[in-house]
Amino acid sequence: MSFYSIKVDQPVSLSKTPTSYNTNLDKKELKDILKQLRKQIALIQEKLYAHNKYAVLICLQGMDTAGKDSLIREVFKNVNVSGIRVTSFKKPSKKEHEHDFLWRHYRALPEKGCFGIFNRTHYENVLITKVHPTYLLLERLPDLNQPEDATQEFWNNRYKSIVNFEEHLVCNGTIVLKFFLHLSKEEQKNRLLRRLNLPEKNWKFEAGDIEERKRWNDYQIAYENAIQKTSTSNVPWYIIPADNKHCARIAVANTIIEVLSKYNDIDFPDSKFSANDIVEFKTQL
Repeated sequence: MSFYSIKVDQPVSLSKTPTSYNTNLDKKELKDILKQLRKQIALIQEKLYAHNKYAVLICLQGMDTAGKDSLIREVFKNVNVSGIRVTSFKKPSKKEHEHDFLWRHYRALPEKGCFGIFNRTHYENVLITKVHPTYLLLERLPDLNQPEDATQEFWNNRYKSIVNFEEHLVCNGTIVLKFFLHLSKEEQKNRLLRRLNLPEKNWKFEAGDIEERKRWNDYQIAYENAIQKTSTSNVPWYIIPADNKHCARIAVANTIIEVLSKYNDIDFPDSKFSANDIVEFKTQL
């Protein structure tokens, strides 16, 4: 059974890209598949930690309710907590606005041997600010005094900064995987209604969710532009059909395993001791 992700290596239209597909498998079967994939990811991370020459940065983007939180919980459940760090990027703080837009992301990068997960990422700076350009004024940029000053050249420079940032990471041993969880507008409605209907989910709902949903088309255009401008051969985007959370999790896990398995040098280091040394140590225990 193929649980596919769409690697972006050509122009893409999100409106023509599927948000779901049918596997003919029930929920239990899907959970069993993910359980096996989790074990493989945990083994890869253990080797990564012992090898200590690469870091892995996993970037998750998607519309609200796309399933980022639950995906992180379910896909990385078996990974040793000492080798993984999750950072959720919220609205920039006053201190963060005192720096360039990538500063807070630099500070959260994973160290060698570890997985880092960005739940929402540096792409927020070409998504939310693209839809709400007045937010740019909080950055107090020298040549930007009103939202209209954010010309196409401004956005192109921002995309270029992001590409350079990611290329710099790759050149220094960080493997970057970028996933866009592609949700349909109808499925988002269902998930928002679920937050309202279930008392234990009410805390996730905010009145602002309704206003942001009204900008759905604007966000789709912003995502489409960002993905096309920043999907490169070294750091491509992967679009994940996300209407079915179980399938989305499997597709992300599969992609992580597929990409990392190509790094043949990531393995446990050779033993520092000879066979005779090991025999001697055993006798001393």
